[in-house]
Amino acid sequence: MANPYTAPTPPTPRPPDTRPLRKRVGVWIGGMGLLVAGAVLATAGNGGQQPVEAKVKPATTVTATVTAAPEPAPTVTETVRVKAKPRPTVTVTKTAAAKAADTDNGSQDNTGTCSIVSNSGNCYSAGQFCRNSDHGSLTTTASGATIKCAYSSNAWRWTYA
Repeated sequence: MANPYTAPTPPTPRPPDTRPLRKRVGVWIGGMGLLVAGAVLATAGNGGQQPVEAKVKPATTVTATVTAAPEPAPTVTETVRVKAKPRPTVTVTKTAAAKAADTDNGSQDNTGTCSIVSNSGNCYSAGQFCRNSDHGSLTTTASGATIKCAYSSNAWRWTYA
């Protein structure tokens, strides 16, 4: 068995050309003959004429550029109406002397004069919410105490003045 770790022996070199000299000279003569035959056929193929160079004349190029201007778009205008800020309401209170009431059943008559009343017609009392139109106004409760519409606790409320 052959050792796998040794390199194989190289093949023996080819001896110098062993063909006879006459065969080698024949190959050279045949190659030169083909070369000469190709040159003769190439010159005979074009009839001895000189090749003509084609000269191209530069052509005039006309370029037309059209730029279209867009028509103006319609203008949209939005009208904003400004809401007027509510102004304090000026309240004039007249105090009139009340007539004596019959007190035969022992009840007390609390009929005060309210200058500003709610939408349902009742007098406001302290702690109730104010309307937007009442901001900063003064009025009286049903018992006659003065109250004012003031901003407190993140809301407009009637408070004692």
